[in-house]
Amino acid sequence: MASIEPATLHDNEPHRDDLAHRLNWLRAGVLGANDGIVSVAAIVVGVAGATSNTAHILTAGTAGLVGGAISMALGEYVSVSSQSDTQKSLIQKERQELEEQPEEELTELTAIYEAKGLSPATARTVASELTRHDALAAHLSAELNIHEDDIVSPWNAAFASAVAFTLGAVLPMLAILLPPEGLRVPLTFAAVLVALAITGAVGAWIGGASRVRAAVRVVIGGALALAATFAVGNWLGASGIV
Repeated sequence: MASIEPATLHDNEPHRDDLAHRLNWLRAGVLGANDGIVSVAAIVVGVAGATSNTAHILTAGTAGLVGGAISMALGEYVSVSSQSDTQKSLIQKERQELEEQPEEELTELTAIYEAKGLSPATARTVASELTRHDALAAHLSAELNIHEDDIVSPWNAAFASAVAFTLGAVLPMLAILLPPEGLRVPLTFAAVLVALAITGAVGAWIGGASRVRAAVRVVIGGALALAATFAVGNWLGASGIV
């Protein structure tokens, strides 16, 4: 008689722990790098359109890099802090309800599984077994779709965003400063669009989405941003305003 293999997770399907960590890195890492690439590239290309002075380009790019990294870190810290505070409050509320009203909470968990299609008897059995195993985890998962381990540190998220933004911003800075003057802008355009295609594809791969579609989307957006800022800078320089 053939033995029955235990059920295993499918490698191509995202599950809670994997997905939570992937999405956190996607948001704080890849998107931060994209922001660094596009925003600093737009600044230096815009300034290069107005003047060929290396010091001016370096100053503007450095200011954009530092300001952008700090802004990303602060925004991420505030956002994740709010999310973390909300999750902690919900977890504490659920823990208190389990301590004060265990029977009511068991009935509520049973009703949730009944609503998902289980028979009343099966739903009660599932709810009871999950409660005995880990009541808080069972209720957090069924009622709120969260887990205690999903709470992200605001400081870690802020640091990751700042580092990702800085790493992304270094590329356009080098691309605009290292080549000869006549090649600065075209080489920066090329380097930035290639980098955006890569980060877009990597982000899509992490999230399990279409890599080609994501790459095309960010490349088009980046190209539009660079073209717009270069046109404005070129117009300002040609008009004598700057």
